[in-house]
Amino acid sequence: MTHSTRGILWMSASVVVFIFNDALIKLATESAPAVQVIGLRGIFATLWCLLLLLSTGGWRHMRAVAHPAVFTRGVLEAAAALTYLVALSHTQFAVATAVNLSTPFFLTILAVMVLKEDVRWRRWTAIAAGFVGVLLVIQPRPHDLNAWTWVVVFSSLLGAIRDTLGRYIPANVPTTIMSFWSAAAVALLGLACTFIEGWQPMSTRSLLLLVVASLLLASGYQFLVLSLRSSAEMSVLGALRYGSVLWAIVIGYAVWGDVPNELAFAGIVVVIASGLYVMKRQQARGTPQPRLLDEQP
Repeated sequence: MTHSTRGILWMSASVVVFIFNDALIKLATESAPAVQVIGLRGIFATLWCLLLLLSTGGWRHMRAVAHPAVFTRGVLEAAAALTYLVALSHTQFAVATAVNLSTPFFLTILAVMVLKEDVRWRRWTAIAAGFVGVLLVIQPRPHDLNAWTWVVVFSSLLGAIRDTLGRYIPANVPTTIMSFWSAAAVALLGLACTFIEGWQPMSTRSLLLLVVASLLLASGYQFLVLSLRSSAEMSVLGALRYGSVLWAIVIGYAVWGDVPNELAFAGIVVVIASGLYVMKRQQARGTPQPRLLDEQP
């Protein structure tokens, strides 16, 4: 097995574990407040990441959390996770997953505004087509607008800002530190929100769901890093992320009986096709590396 093939397998594994993590969280929020579920999952995930830090010696770099880019990215991770998972508890699983795939389009816009990349009409057309696809999935109507679905769109925007900021993370910051701070920030924000909604007792089943979900989350972080450090082409790895839509449809139907209508299916196809085209154009033209935040001009 080649190194490139292993990278593809790692990315495929990350897609699977992340989508199953979302499904377990949605199940857990059926009997407990979403922010409480998110906070507890964050605690469990933080513990898994802490074990990894202790076993690898990454704890020696804990001061890197104070770096402005590292700290801010963790906060954005927490905000994106909280808004998405709270919205997920109020929307269809497959639809929320599809709408969340609008992140690549926000990333391209930020690449022009922040990273000063040269994006021409072909990619702008793909971005517009992708947004149309999102609208087909959401199907907004003036008299029957699903506000929670728009919260998913907002979460995608936060995720795009988070990923853009990730381009400015110093190379000497261990990935395990990033995973630890992301999980810890999610835990802190989720638990802080419980002071507003209040704390409710949870069943043993819900707690077990959270333990498994947190392990999937921590594992997904590592699978993703392994794939990105492989020799597989980034365009191929990026395209594999869109397989989450198919997994979401299968899980949504098997667990909740969710069946998107014809327009929603058409929107999913448009989102996937336009997203793949955007990544193809980015791969063809190349992306300049930005200056790190702590470098001097």
